[in-house]
Amino acid sequence: MMKRWTIQTTKRDEFVDVTSFVQSFVTESGVQEGIVVVYCPHTTAGMTINENADPDVKRDMIRRFDELYPWHHAFDRHSEGNTAAHMKASTVGSSVHVIVTKGQLLLGTWQGIYFCEFDGPRTRTFYVKVMEG
Repeated sequence: MMKRWTIQTTKRDEFVDVTSFVQSFVTESGVQEGIVVVYCPHTTAGMTINENADPDVKRDMIRRFDELYPWHHAFDRHSEGNTAAHMKASTVGSSVHVIVTKGQLLLGTWQGIYFCEFDGPRTRTFYVKVMEG
């Protein structure tokens, strides 16, 4: 089973917790044991799994990404001016995989699944594929 979600981001850089969307689709699928893949089809956004208890983690990650990949760099040649967004998206990656057991996502106590926006605000999509086995 596969499902497509559309989300609206509100900032240039933003981590949107999509864990509940993914879990709801796993529940809807009826799969008790398997794997779920969450995929982002954008070159300036990505997916990651990280802490979802302390909002400072998201803020710190965005700040550190900005330090590593400044929005304006004298040597960037990409005509759209969003090279930093491409670098950030490549760093976090375009997908995450999570084991499903007893119908639940097998995440650590403090973990959540995040859609990572690096070139917003925009209307974005992501896909969730649940596989039994």
